[in-house]
Amino acid sequence: MSDPLATSDVAHWVDPASVFAALFAGEPHAFWLDAGPDAAEGWSYMGAGVPDDAAHVRATVCADGLREHTAGPFGGGWIGWAGYDEAAARAGAPSSHDDDGVPHERWLRVSRFVAFDHSTMRAHAYAPTGEAASLADAVASASAPAPFGPTAVIAPARARHAPDQYAALIERCRDAIREGDAYQLCLTTRFEVEASVDPLEVYGRLRAATPAHHGGFVRSGDVALLSASPERFLHVEPGPDGSGTVRTRPIKGTRPRGTDAATDAALAAELRASEKERAENVMIVDLMRNDLSRVCLDGTVTVDALLEVESYPAVHQLVSTVSGRLAPGTTFDRLLEATFPAGSMTGAPKLSAMTILHDLEGAPRGVFSGCFGWVGDDGALDLAMVIRSIVVAPHLAYVGAGGGITWRSDAAAEVAEVGIKARGPLAALGAALPPGW
Repeated sequence: MSDPLATSDVAHWVDPASVFAALFAGEPHAFWLDAGPDAAEGWSYMGAGVPDDAAHVRATVCADGLREHTAGPFGGGWIGWAGYDEAAARAGAPSSHDDDGVPHERWLRVSRFVAFDHSTMRAHAYAPTGEAASLADAVASASAPAPFGPTAVIAPARARHAPDQYAALIERCRDAIREGDAYQLCLTTRFEVEASVDPLEVYGRLRAATPAHHGGFVRSGDVALLSASPERFLHVEPGPDGSGTVRTRPIKGTRPRGTDAATDAALAAELRASEKERAENVMIVDLMRNDLSRVCLDGTVTVDALLEVESYPAVHQLVSTVSGRLAPGTTFDRLLEATFPAGSMTGAPKLSAMTILHDLEGAPRGVFSGCFGWVGDDGALDLAMVIRSIVVAPHLAYVGAGGGITWRSDAAAEVAEVGIKARGPLAALGAALPPGW
């Protein structure tokens, strides 16, 4: 662990986008965990770091006691991502591996950063002792960046599966469910664009068009993850009794936003009432209850919220919340072993679902379906799912999308849902969905 960072308050509020453009956009390893362009609550974090060995962050003991006071939930540690495929293999499922040059797992040891508290409109600079005040002054004097230009069409997207192929895979999912091999399967596909893109410009368009409470930009060298994720995977914080409390908020169930208020409200009501979507969500809630019980104290795992509709610029989502009190001494590695890959991206039962999906999808998922966010030195953490996201490598960018398949799934509706989810990230790249999607 590095020495703790010193902190200094910023004199006045400055737009986070301006600060990132002025101070961190040129850093080779930079991050921006983004609560959104018009956020009125939550925290945003941005800064720079250096790549670190994943074993260091995984050895961190999750928060199980009172921690030193910091200005915000994150006071120093790591920012990064972990992908799907190696996690699936670790869980005992067969898996493929990408050859696109993007590391499966990448964690940056944070060397300096700025924390923005959107509820109080205050910002705090963190840097090595003797440097925090100068960083705070630089934040306060940051000027607005040039506006992002119009999106140029760079190349048509190439789909891993044509719509009719994906529909056929849905029927094979239903066959597996009929045979009793799974209750639900999260079938995914990928859309690729062969082009060199500026990750920060693309992220600017993504956050403007589809803002989310867990947006993110993480660049390390010539690879980057850009996300407008609406799904919080794991959140660990010290509990009221000194133990660590872990929460997960799985999303299952999607409807598009309506073109007018009446249509929009009807779509939200349809989602809330859908027997298929409700069953799909409850299956994953049960799976996550089981996963958390492996690392939580007996009798502490509870469902805090069930089947709530949350609305975002492009979609309505059906969301539930499960929590528990972590057993003392639980490491981040042990928490991931119990819960990752997330059930919302696999299906149930988890191992059987991952095994079936490996055969059906026929290709790796890469960073998509993984998680990203921060892990603090004190063991607190906040990770989101890598969905509604873009992964950028030299000369290539890809967008993953999928949906939960149950026995009552309609293939045409599921194909349409994939298109709804992929459209926003692809538009930020300047690409359109292939015909039929």
